[in-house]
Amino acid sequence: MDQPIATIFYEEWQKYQDSLKSALAPLTAEQLNLRAAPHLRSVGEITRHIIAARANWFGRFLGEGDEAIKSYSLWDEPDEPERPAGELLSGLDVTWELMAEVLARWTPADLQKTFPRRWRGSDYELSRSWVVWHVLEHDLHHGGEVSLTLGVHGLQSPDI
Repeated sequence: MDQPIATIFYEEWQKYQDSLKSALAPLTAEQLNLRAAPHLRSVGEITRHIIAARANWFGRFLGEGDEAIKSYSLWDEPDEPERPAGELLSGLDVTWELMAEVLARWTPADLQKTFPRRWRGSDYELSRSWVVWHVLEHDLHHGGEVSLTLGVHGLQSPDI
């Protein structure tokens, strides 16, 4: 992996996160509970899902960070409480800081290290680079859901 190119992607990912945070920051509890349709996640649930996925993949799966980071992976559980915008922004920041720290530290060789994963009855060897890509695509997908949901309700969506 060419480090200068990777740096460009990581910087743009940071800008994407900042845009998502700007859209979430002014939201009330009522607005965080808005859904694009009754059977879909609310804005707050989607954001908790983004945070939990980051903590799960980087913290639990790759073993980075401390127990406090890993606790964010529970934010996606059905019995987890709703969280105010400030707490969601903090979760995005904390998980982003972990990702930024490891991405700055990992070498191209580190990115190729693999970890075993059993999923739906099959065994896989997933590389750190695969995890980075997967979390990036996950952020983009669910950030798009946040944008759509806010837009459907006439609220300012992330400037992406």
